[in-house]
Amino acid sequence: PRFPYGSEKVRGVNIGGWLVLEPWITPSLFDNTGYDNIVDEWTFCAFQDRATAAATLQSHWDTFYTESDFAAIAAAGLNHVRIPIGYWAFDTSGGEPFISGQYPYLLKAVGWARNQGLFVIIDVHGLPGSQNGFDNSGRKGPVNWPNSQSNIDRSNTIIQTLAVEFSKASYANVVSAIQPVNEPAGFVGGNILPVTRQYYYGSYDKIRNNGGNMVLVLHDAFQDLSFWSGVMPSSRFSNVLMDTHHYQIFSNADVAKTWPQHYATACQRGDAIASWAQTPGNLWTIVGEWTTTPYDCAKYINGRGVGSRYDGTYPGSRKLGVCWPFTGSSSRFSDSYKRFMRKYFEAQTSSFGKAGGWIYWTWKTEATDEWSYEKGLSGGWIPQDPTERLYPNICG
Repeated sequence: PRFPYGSEKVRGVNIGGWLVLEPWITPSLFDNTGYDNIVDEWTFCAFQDRATAAATLQSHWDTFYTESDFAAIAAAGLNHVRIPIGYWAFDTSGGEPFISGQYPYLLKAVGWARNQGLFVIIDVHGLPGSQNGFDNSGRKGPVNWPNSQSNIDRSNTIIQTLAVEFSKASYANVVSAIQPVNEPAGFVGGNILPVTRQYYYGSYDKIRNNGGNMVLVLHDAFQDLSFWSGVMPSSRFSNVLMDTHHYQIFSNADVAKTWPQHYATACQRGDAIASWAQTPGNLWTIVGEWTTTPYDCAKYINGRGVGSRYDGTYPGSRKLGVCWPFTGSSSRFSDSYKRFMRKYFEAQTSSFGKAGGWIYWTWKTEATDEWSYEKGLSGGWIPQDPTERLYPNICG
């Protein structure tokens, strides 16, 4: 592989909310439309004046990330960026309202990464029909990706495009991996898991048949890792990586955990991942998304116009506390909260480092510092050297 995934640890950040809009990362883009029913990139492009939407997107692509961000990422001791991009950057032939134009920025970002000595995982974050129904797939709503052969065919064509481009020798020291889908919603049942599995095999073939030695990154589709045991044995497949995501905020039980329970859960998760990854026949494994906040308090984190479990404004939740001390500007964060986040950072990085490593979500946000690696560095709850430990025994 272009990066030694089996022997060197991944330490990286996601470039979230840039080439795929997410309301909670850049709430102003959504609030400024004046439309309450604009809740994802699909409606952002469909429900407001198209020229206005296009101009806003262009400005966002030009300014939200620049090479100075990639220089800061490298200076923070990180070695990877995972860059989400949606299918609509390549194909809107299904009549979708999306505005294209993201692909040149992906290529520009790869150049920035090369200049700064960073490796890139290209993450196809949204597929036609939506693979998970989340706003971060481009369209919030039903999970229709696995239900149409056209959706599968269009997805395959995008992977072919990426495989042809990034198999080129000029990318050998920078684009180390391709992830053909982010977070397919295996929990919806039906045919999504067999379709996803077949899609993974097809993506592997496209990369290898085009001469590419990029690593293929599989997401666990929210299944226990044991579901994937032996999925691509090393006797027949090479350079395959499993990606699992670990958040402790998206259920009532998670947000009710005490701070020590959050540490313990992270430590246990890392042990379980390492145990699976080190079992013969299984795959290198990283935690490709995680964060340092224990609460779902960020504005729009559960969707635009949707409340939070922690303060009881999310449907079916009960109030556990008030959100304002734990979200927004770090100037309001108490010393105890920042100390918690530092411990939580160390628990997760130490634990996830027992397997292949980790990629934090996300480098920057517009207004929610608790989610921002960049703000964590300046605020002191993320160390300038990600291997530094103030709490070396946090996982016992």
